[in-house]
Amino acid sequence: QVQLVESGGGLVQAGGSLRLSCAPSRKMFSINSMAWYRQASGKERELVGIITIGGSTNYADSMKGRFTISRDNAKNTVYLQMNSLRPEDTAVYYCNTNARETWGANYRSYWGQGTQVTVSS
Repeated sequence: QVQLVESGGGLVQAGGSLRLSCAPSRKMFSINSMAWYRQASGKERELVGIITIGGSTNYADSMKGRFTISRDNAKNTVYLQMNSLRPEDTAVYYCNTNARETWGANYRSYWGQGTQVTVSS
């Protein structure tokens, strides 16, 4: 079964930057929207932002102007560029996509296992 694999997390000081990547473990037949979520310890998972297949983006208010989502459709890869990081951005970041693995399959939601981002003050 295809899995989404995130990378790029780590420890960074406040004000720093990180770039996360997410790609399926093997090429999928069709991918629609791709999104990033995050979940801080003791809190519910929240949407960071989403990018459509055409490249349109939408972000949660607290991430606007600091976070940028992009995608490479040829590589089935989505990126999350995070700038001006704050301690409150500390969380596990997950990617999510609505896709189908083969021509005859139904679209379904896929999640990655998450990558930890820790921002120190």
